[in-house]
Amino acid sequence: MNTTGKTLHWAVDKWLAPTPAMPARVMRFSRAPGYGRRCVRVEASRPGGPLSIMFFRHDDGSWNVFPPAAQRPAMNGWRMA
Repeated sequence: MNTTGKTLHWAVDKWLAPTPAMPARVMRFSRAPGYGRRCVRVEASRPGGPLSIMFFRHDDGSWNVFPPAAQRPAMNGWRMA
């Protein structure tokens, strides 16, 4: 579920701004090593050559150019009344 509105389409449009003359294509779809979350490599044509960006899926369903933070152990304490 994407509660932020940051879909993969939104992220590709923001970062690569594809056009019919310079389209973007998904080149690789996989799970990121180590934590199994989805990642996608998208490539867009540019006058100077192709440009590739990795997009990472976060727990809230959003897609970003940075990987999600690793889950770390946490401790909780409760105060007794």
